[in-house]
Amino acid sequence: MFVSASNHCFKDLSFDQMTQRLVDLQFDAIELMIDETHDHLKPSEVLADTNRAISRCREMRRLAICAISANFDAPDEDTYYKEFQAICHLAKIIRVITITVRSAELGTPFNEEIERLKRLISIAQPDGIRIGLLTEQGRMTQDPDTAVVFCNNVRGLGITLDPTQYVYGGTKQFDQVLPHVYHVRLRDSSETEFQVQIGQGKIEFGRIISQLEQCGYDRGLCVDIREVESLDTMAEMRKMRLLLESLV
Repeated sequence: MFVSASNHCFKDLSFDQMTQRLVDLQFDAIELMIDETHDHLKPSEVLADTNRAISRCREMRRLAICAISANFDAPDEDTYYKEFQAICHLAKIIRVITITVRSAELGTPFNEEIERLKRLISIAQPDGIRIGLLTEQGRMTQDPDTAVVFCNNVRGLGITLDPTQYVYGGTKQFDQVLPHVYHVRLRDSSETEFQVQIGQGKIEFGRIISQLEQCGYDRGLCVDIREVESLDTMAEMRKMRLLLESLV
């Protein structure tokens, strides 16, 4: 396992400023979140000019891209799948094997979500890409058992584990998803606060890492600390990096 960081930790900075900030914090790997709602890199931009997106990713010479996350806001289904295919092509070229996608919102018919996930897998697999479904409150993966059912019903599908989504959501037990994990995002959280100072929350980093290791997980542990007024983001990210590095 190795420690990485998300570009969303500094989503309000420019692309170059964000990259330099992570380098200053001594990170050497990054999860690149391609998000239509933020300016670093958008799915629509990848589709419009994939070669430019590839060049932009290659500019991060001191940061290895270990995973990609895709958050879409496509106007229609056809554009959605075209954007996803373009991101898969980008991932293949820059040698990234894991793309994280969000599950459907609560209330979506189960079979409809299964079909969507199968189609994503069918697009990703020819490029050697694997899909991690993000654990997330307010969406179908907020229940860990449902997340596992998706993996069991969609061959090749895995999980991007964000323990905060379960601890903050009041779910005490999510060990059942660990054998399916493709990627991990981490911050400290409590039952009542989404993000707290490192060491003040309920995330059991050591236990999670140990159990992941037993499941054969050997990929990234991504620091995904959000910028909030009450916390020093730089200091928290430095503490988290040192803590995780001491545990792997």
